[in-house]
Order: sequence, then C-alpha cells, then structure tokens
Amino acid sequence: MSDVISPDVAQVLPGLFWERVRRSPGAIAYTFFDKPTNCWIDLTWAEMAEQVSRWQLALKAESLQKGDRVAIMANNSPQWLIFEQAALALGLVVVPLFVNDRAENVAYVLADSGCHLLLIEGLEQWRELATVAAELDDNMLIWSINDCGNQRIRYIQKLLRDTGEPADLCVSDPEALATIVYTSGTTGRPKGVMLSHRNIVWNAYVGLKAVEIFPDDYFLSFLPLSHALERTIGYYLPMMAGARVAYARSIPHLAEDLQTIQPTVLISVPRIYERTYAKIQDQLNNPLKRRLFNLAVETGWLRFQHQQGRAEWQAKLLLWPLLEKLVAEKIMAKLGGRLRIAICGGAPMPIDAGKTFIGLGLNLLQGYGMTELSPVAAVNLIKNNDPASVGPPLSEVEVRIGANDELQVRSPGVMQGYWKNVKASTETVDADGWLRTGDKARIDDGRVYITGRIKDVLVLANGEKVSPADMEMAISSHAMFEQVMVVGDNRPCLAVLVVLNQDNLHTIYSDEVLLAMIAECISSFPGYAKIRTVLTVDEPWTVENDMLTPTLKLKRENILRRYEKEIDALYLKRKS
Repeated sequence: MSDVISPDVAQVLPGLFWERVRRSPGAIAYTFFDKPTNCWIDLTWAEMAEQVSRWQLALKAESLQKGDRVAIMANNSPQWLIFEQAALALGLVVVPLFVNDRAENVAYVLADSGCHLLLIEGLEQWRELATVAAELDDNMLIWSINDCGNQRIRYIQKLLRDTGEPADLCVSDPEALATIVYTSGTTGRPKGVMLSHRNIVWNAYVGLKAVEIFPDDYFLSFLPLSHALERTIGYYLPMMAGARVAYARSIPHLAEDLQTIQPTVLISVPRIYERTYAKIQDQLNNPLKRRLFNLAVETGWLRFQHQQGRAEWQAKLLLWPLLEKLVAEKIMAKLGGRLRIAICGGAPMPIDAGKTFIGLGLNLLQGYGMTELSPVAAVNLIKNNDPASVGPPLSEVEVRIGANDELQVRSPGVMQGYWKNVKASTETVDADGWLRTGDKARIDDGRVYITGRIKDVLVLANGEKVSPADMEMAISSHAMFEQVMVVGDNRPCLAVLVVLNQDNLHTIYSDEVLLAMIAECISSFPGYAKIRTVLTVDEPWTVENDMLTPTLKLKRENILRRYEKEIDALYLKRKS
C-alpha cells in the first residue's frame, strides 16, 4: 500500500488529515462543481488546510468546549469536510444529519445530542427547520454555507478571517468520541451511535488492506457523507491512501457526472445498480439485441468464474474479446469507462444485477457492515469474490453465528455504545464485546452469507417462514416496479404492495398481468413463498411522507399502518 497513512501515524481523524496535507500539499484532494461559474474546480490539500484553519478560528470564537456536539446538515462538498476537520481538531463531536430527513427527526436528533451549533447548506434547509422552530434550542448557533438573509443564521463567509497559522490539534486520544451517528431506524426513534477516532481510522485502514487503493485513483462521491459507508470508505479511506475525490452534483446528474469525472472507484448502494440493470433490460427491445446482451453476460460470467478458480476454461471464452467490444465496453462507458472497482453495501445486491455487471467486466465487490461497526465488517476481494456472499471478514474482525442464526461481530470497530441509552447498548453489545447485528447469516468457506433480518421474517398462518427482503429484491429487478414490499405476517398467503416506475405510475394494469410479471421474477422461490395477490400503490414511498428512512430503507410499520385497510381488503377479496 504505497503512501498509506497508518493508524499509528494518524492516531486521530484530524491527525490523518494533517499528515496527508504534510505528505501531499500540492496534490489535488477534491473536485466540486461550482454553480456560479458553471464549472468543476479542484482543491489541493494545501488549499484545504488553509480553509480548515480559517474555519477553526471561527469555531474558536464561539467559545465551544471540548466534547461539545456540533451538527452538519449539508450536501456533499469540500465545506462538509472542512467543517468536520476544523471541529474534530478542537475536540468537538460531529453529528451528521441527512439533508432529506424529516424536520421533526432532525429536531429530535439536535435535542437528543444536545448540539451547540448546526451548520446548514442554505435557505432550503432553514425553511424545513423553521416548521419545527419551537422544538429547537434558542441558544443553539446556526451557521450557513450560503447566505440565508436571516438574522438568526450566521453566514460562514462573514465569520472567516485570514490566518497564516496551521490549525490547532487539541485531540490526541484515539479513544476520544469523534462522532454520534444517528441510525435511521425503520421502527421507533433513531439511536445515536458513538464512534471514536480509533473506530473510524482502524476501519479505513483494514479496508485498504482488503481492497488496495492508489494515489492516482479517483473516487466519485454521491452517497451522503452522513451515511457511515460514504464517510469511512468514501472520505477517510481515500484520504488515508492519498487518492482524489470528486463530489457529484446530485443523483439526477449522476449519469452525466460519471461521464465527466470518469472515476476509477465508486462507492454505492444496490439501488443504483438495480435501476441501471432495470433500464438496460427495458432497452433490450428486440430479440437480437437481447440475445447478444445475454451472450455477453453469460460469457463474461463464465470468464469471471474461471478467473476465480471456480470453472474450467471453455472454448466459449474465445468469444469474449468480440463481445466485450460489442456490448460490455459500451455499457461500461456509461459508468465513465475507467471504473476499476465498485464497492457496494448498505443492503443486499440482487443476484441478477450483480451477475450482470460482473459479467460485463466490472469489479463489483459487495460488502457488509452497519453504523455500529464503523461501518464495514466484511467485503469481497478482487481475487476472492462470490457475489452471493458479502465476502470474508476484514482483518481483525471476528464473526460467529448466535441464536436464531444471528450474525455476531467483534472488532476494533465496534461502537462505544448508544448515546444516553445504556439499555440499548448492553442489549446490542455483550460484556465480551460481541455485537448482535440482527441479521441472519451463515459462514461458509470463510465467507459470510446474509440470509435475512431476524425482525423482518414473515410467519404465515401455516407456520412457514419467509424473508421478504429476498423476494422484494427479485421483484424490484423488473423494470416495471420501482418499489416493492411483501406482506403476509399471520396471513394465509403472501401479498405484495408495488409502486410502478415513473413511466407506468398512472397506467392501470390488471392484477393478473402484474401477478404474471411477479411470478416470473420469483419463479425460483419455494411453493409456499408465492405472491397470491397484489396492491398497486399510486404514491411513491419517500422520506418526506415517512415511508422511507433517510438511507432509503422501507419503514415497514409505517407502510403497513398507511395501507392497513387496503391490505385487509385484499385478503377479504381473496376469501370471497
């Protein structure tokens, strides 16, 4: 690992930043799109350091004390990092917030964590927060990256002063609390996960041991920095390796930004690949194109299996150079054409989508983790990649299977606990440091295979147990379906709620047509795991209507409450 900064050298997160500045002052650190000039701008490590020093002076002027909590609610940008580095160096504890979270959730987190200062991006965030102004602490300072024209909100540019001095480094203890990350729970109030400097520095370092990153690698960052995966693997890991990061403008601009930036590394969640896969399938509108595409994927998958040592060489592989040119290169060009590694986590990857991109030549590495683990615990390796698994555990990570087939993990990345919640902390992490993940799993040949969620298992009236997530993944791989939720707990059979894609959202399809599509998607599932009835939902599930978490996971209980009468009617109709 050339030029990698070790945890022994970094010690703490701001120590990592300043060591990178010392080693690579003139190298480009970050690239972002500047709206006023309508162009992409580069920042070197030295320029970042100058801004961190200026922001730190502004924070010092607010008389904040070591251990005080400060929050940030902004889109990915160099300013996000500058604020965090300035705050961490002063010993402050950073609380990241999702910009798309509901205002009442944000108010709860700010109150629960006791934040002294909040940095927002601008007027849009303030308008949302103004709806819950009564729940905000009147003494909490509010800064803004952009001028809001509001007396309550201080415009950061008016607070910055020039300084020739490097920032102070007031924190040196790796075990000191660095951040409180509130998990976007699918049920109940979010819990504040307490992570130390050591937790995150260690996780980034062992991540680099598993997947080598070089100084000339180029990341495109689009997952929110408030997401633990993006923060550790898309922010601190490239900093540790000396790689460069560009910030995508938005998800709608992602396809265009991939073409412009041409990244070599991408950190993503499965939904991006699911959507791309569904779009590709939708565009295969004639038999010849579909046959050629399928042949390319089939041959590429055989090539991958051969490279992994799981298949013999076959003469069909002689077709790959031609199929690569005719099919694979054209699709990979849509991802920028230079993508060396794509790391996927946050949710299970549908096997058909995974096999397709791997077959087309993408090094797609699925991993596993959770915020409470800082966050990565396992990841597939380039030379040891089974996309049905989440890979082997990272170095220094221990895994075991507990009661109910629950995956349990012990590592230096295990959280310090939940903020102000001793009961939940002790229920999640035992006295020996084993963390209960809540995920069902098996361990085979050194790899971890996630088989479902303990709490999400549906038990049918006949006692059969079904993991809805697997079925939902299979169904959502069809281009017709944008969102899917399988129901059937204590019911005689399974039903499914579907939101059709935007092109079909307001088109009426008969239940028979939809059920036929669904049956095709889940044809490999057991007989008892069949969908017998369907409910088409007109309104997409979003964070704003409280049907999704900020990380875009289904809030099952909320969806069940919202459509309780309609679901009951489905089963009554079936009985009749």
